[in-house]
Amino acid sequence: MNRFFKYSCILVVAAVGLFACEQEKTYPGGVLSDYIAMLDLRQIYKDKDVVLTRENMAGATQIAGVVVSDHRGGNLPAGLLMVQDFRRLNMIRGISIQLGNAAGDYVPGDSIEVSVVGKKLTKVDGILQLEGVQVSDIKKIASNKPIPVNRVNSNLYLKFPDRYESVLSVIVKGSFNPLSKPGDQFGGDWIVTDAFENIKLHTEANAEFADSTLPMMANYYGIFLNMVKDGKPDPQFRMRRSSDFVRQMAATEAQPILITGFVSDVSGGDGNYEYIQLMATRDIDFTVTPFSFVINNNAGTAQPIGVPALGWATGNQRTYKININTGSAKKGTFFYVGGANKLINGPSSTNISAANWVRNYDYVNKDGEGFGVKKNGWMANSGNAFGLAIFEGTTVTEASAPIDVMWVSSGGSLFAGNAGYRVGNTDWYDINNPVTLAPQPFYRAGTNTTFLSYNPEDQGFFYILGGEYNLALRRWTKARSQTNWLMTKSSTLSELESDSLSTKLKEQ
Repeated sequence: MNRFFKYSCILVVAAVGLFACEQEKTYPGGVLSDYIAMLDLRQIYKDKDVVLTRENMAGATQIAGVVVSDHRGGNLPAGLLMVQDFRRLNMIRGISIQLGNAAGDYVPGDSIEVSVVGKKLTKVDGILQLEGVQVSDIKKIASNKPIPVNRVNSNLYLKFPDRYESVLSVIVKGSFNPLSKPGDQFGGDWIVTDAFENIKLHTEANAEFADSTLPMMANYYGIFLNMVKDGKPDPQFRMRRSSDFVRQMAATEAQPILITGFVSDVSGGDGNYEYIQLMATRDIDFTVTPFSFVINNNAGTAQPIGVPALGWATGNQRTYKININTGSAKKGTFFYVGGANKLINGPSSTNISAANWVRNYDYVNKDGEGFGVKKNGWMANSGNAFGLAIFEGTTVTEASAPIDVMWVSSGGSLFAGNAGYRVGNTDWYDINNPVTLAPQPFYRAGTNTTFLSYNPEDQGFFYILGGEYNLALRRWTKARSQTNWLMTKSSTLSELESDSLSTKLKEQ
């Protein structure tokens, strides 16, 4: 099956950086900095040991940063003092300094300056570090300096290890894969997932929290180390102290329905050909337990203009609701909601009426059920954002939060103050900031900024939203990702429901 359609863009920029740099060097009165940013320091290392000089540090002699290591918990590699800064381009970078027992004399929040001329930049057990630094080379400037919270999705640790090594970070809403058992303790190696990737959480046997019982879900603060063991990569995340894990409340119920894909722009006219693919996580009789599906449109001329005061219930040209109160779906199966036609990719394409269509609705000739005016295109192609959301029941108000929601793009009047489109707790969105717990109930508020990208118009792309939903944990253990399948007029239902890239349910 040809599901992939790749595009590439080439960005051409004028090469003026070198010229600008040379001009700066010769500017009258210019003075080279005594400090080198850790971003630049790490780039000096080229897979072999290097002694630092004023020349290879562009005139610098020192690094300055804030300590993030804490040896009081007994869980970091012995002797390593870990320091980070964001002096360059506001990018946080860190470095480990081999200091022996004296590393334990420094605690998080200590602001220090370190003379590094003549010191060696090397890798030991995979960790990039400075050797030859003495206590006399370090000057403490202040204590209790704030350390910014650096949320990192686990896939980024493995994709860009140099960015995050020796930096204090937080893994948000981490759970264990496979699931831990009652009474299991931190000591040893555990695989943690935040729905983006699996990563090793290592705890030394003598760490202060080694015998603490594992939480079902938690935020894990600590330091990523791109280690090597027995000649093989051994990337791992290490907490420092018992206060570095903060238990999170797990969901009490599983999401009953998941959005697994949709086509918003078929090949040819869209009227009554658009549809959404969904998956049931339990057996559902919609005549007994109804739901509703709402699509919003935020083109600049869509009425009413401006931030939607009633959110998903705004109606008119902005939001359109279809009730799901007929049919049924079995646990783990796909079902569909869409326009009156049941063709895979617009006019003259494959008939897929054999699929489980729980609701077909003539949105071209009928107003929405409860709100929304009839339209030729159910889902937007304006370039501005549009959202898809499913709600429990058939009554949707400003205060209603969806049980699942996905967004395409980010433009348009979407959110301001206490008005906007509400989100639910999903793989991509959180009603409260998972780190600070501050309320962020709307799309574009706080961390709720993730979205799918538009596909080229009138081509017949199906958005495959593939991930993994764990029924035992009642959460996503692999966040959904976008795969664009370019359908043809002869594409088939079996291709549409192929499990190779689609969302999967996991029992434990």
